[in-house]
Amino acid sequence: MKFNEKLLSIRKKQGLSQEELGMELEVSRQTISKWEAGQSYPDFQRLVMLSDYFNMTLDELVKDVDFQDVREKNLTDEKVSSIFRDVQYGKETLSNIWRIACIFGIIILLLVCAGFIAHLLFPNIEWLWVTK
Repeated sequence: MKFNEKLLSIRKKQGLSQEELGMELEVSRQTISKWEAGQSYPDFQRLVMLSDYFNMTLDELVKDVDFQDVREKNLTDEKVSSIFRDVQYGKETLSNIWRIACIFGIIILLLVCAGFIAHLLFPNIEWLWVTK
């Protein structure tokens, strides 16, 4: 029996919902659902928590688990997390660049406006307005 099938079976025997088990393990219902669907696997800390909660040894809980499959799924999760972090970093960098560009644009606009107002207020000051 695979880990996901075993977890589903044990949870149902205990009469627990995914939500209830998630609350006990401090994870979301969606995380429990992914474990039971075989889309991902719990980390070691959660495995220990599961074994304690169900009063089983780790060996009983994970026996017959294909560890190569676990490694591949965890590697995929790590890649997705890495891509997500890279995208977040790119968004933050672009946002910072945009803010800096806006600040410079506002400063230039204020300088142009100040020059125009100065020209209107002091049109006769020759040294301020060089014309040829």
